Amino acid sequence: MALDKTAKNGVTHEMVKFVLDTNYADLPGDAIEIAKRCIVDGTACMMAGSKEPAPDILRKLAFQVGGAEEARTLGKDNMRVPLHVAAQINGMSGHALDFDDTALSEEKDRSVLIHPTVQPLSACFAVGEHLNVSAEEFLTAFILGFEVQVKIAEAINADHFTGGRGFHTSGTIGIFGATIAAGKLFGLDYKQMSNAIGMASTMSAGVGANHGTMSKPLNMSRAAENGVTAARLASLGMDGPAHALEAGRGFFEAFGGGYDPTKIIGRMGNPWAIIYPGTSIKPYPSGVVGHPGMDTMRKLVEKHDIKPEDVEKIEVRTGANVITPGPLRILHANNELEAKFCVAFQMAAIVLRRKAGLTEFSDAFVQSPECQEMQTKVTAELDPEIVEMGKGVIVARITLTTKDGRTYFEQSDPHYRGGPKNPLTYEEVSDKFRDAAAGVLSEEKMEAFLRLARDFETLSGLGDIMDTVSA
Repeated sequence: MALDKTAKNGVTHEMVKFVLDTNYADLPGDAIEIAKRCIVDGTACMMAGSKEPAPDILRKLAFQVGGAEEARTLGKDNMRVPLHVAAQINGMSGHALDFDDTALSEEKDRSVLIHPTVQPLSACFAVGEHLNVSAEEFLTAFILGFEVQVKIAEAINADHFTGGRGFHTSGTIGIFGATIAAGKLFGLDYKQMSNAIGMASTMSAGVGANHGTMSKPLNMSRAAENGVTAARLASLGMDGPAHALEAGRGFFEAFGGGYDPTKIIGRMGNPWAIIYPGTSIKPYPSGVVGHPGMDTMRKLVEKHDIKPEDVEKIEVRTGANVITPGPLRILHANNELEAKFCVAFQMAAIVLRRKAGLTEFSDAFVQSPECQEMQTKVTAELDPEIVEMGKGVIVARITLTTKDGRTYFEQSDPHYRGGPKNPLTYEEVSDKFRDAAAGVLSEEKMEAFLRLARDFETLSGLGDIMDTVSA
């Protein structure tokens, strides 16, 4: 695409103009309702994740270095810290368990687009509390951050993703969601918002090799932190390239080898990304591409009343968007973090417990002798027919053989639970919040948060709702 550097055109201009021109009254009702579910779900993930070791390390670092007490961290051991540090810690908590939502493509050349909620939500909580913005301003900034990062993930060449250059989009692209959300709340003008995107482009980072370690949620954490920093630097006058996304040696060229401008030009809010392709709110605390398989295994063992001691072997056939080169590349899990990316563990958990929740995704259960043994009975391999369907389709075909020679087969439902075509209801997401916040918040605080969140758009400020999620 030819670019006249003297004119206001191109995808960076398209995005900045759309963000500045969009106000709460422009948001469709469906987008607002989905956003409220995302806020409850993202906050739930922050509550549960705040108990994990990685956020605790960031809190220790924040205590050591100090700084202005501008915004609160959420969940366990909350503290007041600088804005970017609050976004950093909440971002780490939100992704520490891999329990946060996922936007998936329906295109054949890509599968997982990005985890779309935690980066803009972390920015909105930090900046929004600091400025005491209204809930309408909060929702507008959040939905716009969600919109921009999903559109970028749809437009960049597929080579950017796992199986190509190997970037983790929730870090590399998630920074733009946080930047836009923070910039909208700061009230940046056209030049400042363009500069913020330019700075975000050069602060972008995140590789996929860190799956199964604390460094994976660090990608999300840094995206939230750097997005707030980029917006704040822009507000103070720091500049950047005017066409940072599409310029030669810009983001799209450097990180993806190119992009499709038709995925952005004329498509901002048309459709809104939070509506289509939408997002998958997770019933399991692990990579979403494994969820259809877990639901399928649960259906199989319940239908035929399979007991753990009956199992001889389990064969899983699936696509390249699930197992290597996809994210579920760990063959045998020895700890909680590895389990999130391990088909063998996920099948073992369902056979042993008929569920795979926070209790199962724990070192104690993963390392138990029965779980370690059951994993050895599971194999996972690519099915050429499923691979041919493309990365935009997640399919699991499971064959279970018992010790007495019986064989059972089940294939996953294309409309998996929690996905945009079979979404969790607000009440189901509320139940997830209650489970996630157990041991962090009192029941009184939990119910107060859910009451306020249900009518979130009516809040005049964030003080009351922030009080409910600070332990």
